[in-house]
Amino acid sequence: MNRPSAPSCPAAVLRPLLAAIGLALCASAFAADHAAEHAAPKAAASAAPATPAAPAASMPVKAASQEGRELPHKVPAGDSLPTNSNSPLAEKIRAAMAGTVVVSKKMTVTVEDKSTAEAQASRSASPAAKTLSSQRFKQTRAAAMAGHATGEAPAARAMGASAPEAAAAHGSEVHWAYEGDTGPQAWGKLKPDFGTCATGKRQSPINIEDGATLQGPAEPVQFAYAPSNGTVVNNGHTIQVDVQGENTITVRGSTYRLLQFHFHTPSEEQINFKRFPMVAHLVHKNNEGQLAVVAVLLDEGAASPFIDKVWTYMPLDSGDRVRMPAGLLNMSELLPTDQRYYQFMGSLTTPPCSEGVLWMVLKKPVTMSRSQYKLFTQIYPNNARPVQALNGRQVRDAQ
Repeated sequence: MNRPSAPSCPAAVLRPLLAAIGLALCASAFAADHAAEHAAPKAAASAAPATPAAPAASMPVKAASQEGRELPHKVPAGDSLPTNSNSPLAEKIRAAMAGTVVVSKKMTVTVEDKSTAEAQASRSASPAAKTLSSQRFKQTRAAAMAGHATGEAPAARAMGASAPEAAAAHGSEVHWAYEGDTGPQAWGKLKPDFGTCATGKRQSPINIEDGATLQGPAEPVQFAYAPSNGTVVNNGHTIQVDVQGENTITVRGSTYRLLQFHFHTPSEEQINFKRFPMVAHLVHKNNEGQLAVVAVLLDEGAASPFIDKVWTYMPLDSGDRVRMPAGLLNMSELLPTDQRYYQFMGSLTTPPCSEGVLWMVLKKPVTMSRSQYKLFTQIYPNNARPVQALNGRQVRDAQ
C-alpha cells in the first residue's frame, strides 16, 4: 500500500514569510548601527570638560546645522523595502523604520555646545531673574562709585598717590585750622586761592586804638530785623546760624541783607589791645555782591536770652544742622541799645581772606553768662585769627 506524499509549499506562501524575517533582521541591525552612531557624539559631549579637544570636535555638527547644510546620513532602511509587497507586516515595518530615521535625524542636527545653551537660557530668563540681575548690576556700580562719595580719586590711587593727594586731585576742600601746621600762619600756602591771607594789605581783624581813629559825625546803621527762621550749623570751625527772612541793614547809601551769623572766641577784634570773651559776626550782602559785617562784642555778665535760643539748637557734630522753630529768631535781641560803631575796610577773617569787606564793630558789648560762654568753648576753645597789620588804613569812630 502506497503512503500519500506531503504536499509541497507553494512559493507564494513562503515568499512573504521570508521577506518579513529578512526585514526584521535588517531593522535590528540598522537600529543597533544607528544607536551606536548617535551615541558617539553624546559620549564626546559628556567628556568635553575633561578633554580640551572635545568641544572643537562638536563644532562642525553645530556649524552644519546653522548654515543649513545636509548632514551625511545613511539611507533609511525603510527606503530599501520592496514597495510591491502585499504583506501587511512588511508595510508596517517600512513605515515604522521610516519614522524612526526621521526623528533621529532631527535630534542629531539640533545638537548644541554649552555656550549656545547658556546663551539661550539667558535669553529665556524669567522677568524675576532679569530683575535680580539688574539689581546686582546697580549694586556693583554703586560700590564702584563709593570711592567718589568718600572723596577718593580712583585714578590717583592707581598711580600710587597718597590719600591727601588723591583727595586734592578730586577737588576736595583743603583743610585749615586755627592751630598747628594748617593754622593761620600757613593759610596763604595751603591753596593758591588762599594767597591773599598772606599777601593782602587790608586784612581783618585789627586792633582799634581810640586815639588813632577819625572821630566825628557819621551816619547811623539802620537795622531792619524781624522774627525769622534759622538753621544752626556746626561747620567744623564755629557755630553758625543761616538766616531765612527779610533782615537788612542800610549804610553808606546801600542795603545789605543778612545771610548768616557766627561766633569766635576770644573776640577777633581788639579795642585798645583788649580782647572780649566772644564776638558775633553778622554777615550781610547787597545786590552788587558786596559784603558788610557787623561785629557784636560779648562780655561776661547777665545771661543772654538770644544766646540761649541759639545754644538750645546747637549741633554737637561737625557738619550737622538743626532747624530752629519758625519765627523764633529775632536779631534785634542781640543788638546793644547804643549802636555807635567803628568802621573800616577789611577782609574775611577766614580763608580765602577776600578783601573789600565793609566792617562795623559796635562799640558797646552785650553780655552773656559764664555758663553760656563755657558751653561754646567746650566745643571751640579757640577759633580766632590773630590781629593783622593796619597798613595805614583809616578807622572811623562814629560819634
